[in-house]
Amino acid sequence: MVCRSIGAPGAALVILLIGAAVARAAPCPRAGTLGTSRVLSVDAVSYPRVGLKSFPQTLPLRDHEVVLTFDDGPYPPTTLKVLAALAQECVHATFFLVGKPASEHPDLVRRIAAEGHTVGHHTWLHRSLMRIKPSETTEEIDHGILAVEMALHERATTTPSTPFFRFPGFESTPETLDFLQSRGIVVFGADLWASDWNPMTPKQELKLLTDRLKVARKGIILLHDPKAHTAAMLPAFLRYLREHDYHVVHLVPTGPAVDFDGVP
Repeated sequence: MVCRSIGAPGAALVILLIGAAVARAAPCPRAGTLGTSRVLSVDAVSYPRVGLKSFPQTLPLRDHEVVLTFDDGPYPPTTLKVLAALAQECVHATFFLVGKPASEHPDLVRRIAAEGHTVGHHTWLHRSLMRIKPSETTEEIDHGILAVEMALHERATTTPSTPFFRFPGFESTPETLDFLQSRGIVVFGADLWASDWNPMTPKQELKLLTDRLKVARKGIILLHDPKAHTAAMLPAFLRYLREHDYHVVHLVPTGPAVDFDGVP
């Protein structure tokens, strides 16, 4: 496919038609790797809530396209292994970080971003926003955003540089969904997952995940980088994706870029 520049009206039409801007990913310098096939820019106007496990809408992915997402980090013993596996295959993912560990490991937060991954938000303490007092939900969200922004940019702000958010346990309320939408923050669910919050071996997790992917054929995948069995499983899963002709899509917030790869 050929990447071409289009003017502002054309860019607006493209976003209107498919709900997100699309661009080619940078090529991997190593041959024979999985790589990142394309970059998808997502905004809260077109896609306020995505992921079929929680919402009726998901991202406009083609057959055999996946988005890799990781929750609950950073956790150095395993997040570093996840980063190494992704780097080996030239793959970019989205990390939904919890504010407290992000504040404790700012160097690791900056490393995640420096290696080209997208950093989203996952509250301050990973408490269920469905089970705490409504008066505490805004603080839980904003404290988490502020902590991640401080780690990334040394900037005390509750306006996220990447307006992507995932609820702990996918436990939202109408009020928290409306609150995030009013601030232009995309809420991510998932289309499939490995259930890696349960005890299992890396081999068991790989089979569970690949069996589910064979049925779904595409989608936003949820994993947890603090889980040791997930970190151990990931290299084999990335090999599976490469050997079975899957393509990884990297998510970024919508920006001023107008380059577009046509969707067949």
